[in-house]
Amino acid sequence: MDASNQPISPLRQRMIDDMRMRKFGEKTQLDYVRAVRNFAKYLRRSPESASVEDLRNYQLHLVDNGISPASLNSAISGLKFFFNVSLDRPELVAKMQPVHLPRKLPVILSPDEVKRLIAAAGNLKHQTALALAYATGLRVNEVVALKVKLLTSAADSFPDIGRRVQAEWQRFFFVTGSNRPKRTSSLPESSSRSA
Repeated sequence: MDASNQPISPLRQRMIDDMRMRKFGEKTQLDYVRAVRNFAKYLRRSPESASVEDLRNYQLHLVDNGISPASLNSAISGLKFFFNVSLDRPELVAKMQPVHLPRKLPVILSPDEVKRLIAAAGNLKHQTALALAYATGLRVNEVVALKVKLLTSAADSFPDIGRRVQAEWQRFFFVTGSNRPKRTSSLPESSSRSA
């Protein structure tokens, strides 16, 4: 995980092994190790010797230095993992709670703005991909992975059902994401009529 030639302390190696056993992603592992390393720098000693008061003061130190809510929550998560799992001392972090992240409302485009946005795409292929993503709520990686054969109606998969049900199903198609089960998306009414 760490490309440098510096020796890894047994405690850090234990934490890395604990994260690997739980199949944490590489970015999560890096974030958690960074959180503990920064806490150790603040303490100027091994985090093993930390007290509840040390953790409380560190959290206040981060807040006073203007850390963002997301970064603060990341640091808290890394420290909670370290003390709960690697050190088996959950009592030290029992009172550490993540902070509320303010939710921003998404910007909603007017129909005219959507038309201008799609028209600004360079060619018909890009315009089609953008219109499909906007109309169906697909993620970028799902749009990129789409093939024409994937857009066939789901009714083909259910030949035994009646025509009325098949007509409804023709608006739906299935998308498979990476490491995720298939999810269903639907074409808007105007798109399904022209299909």
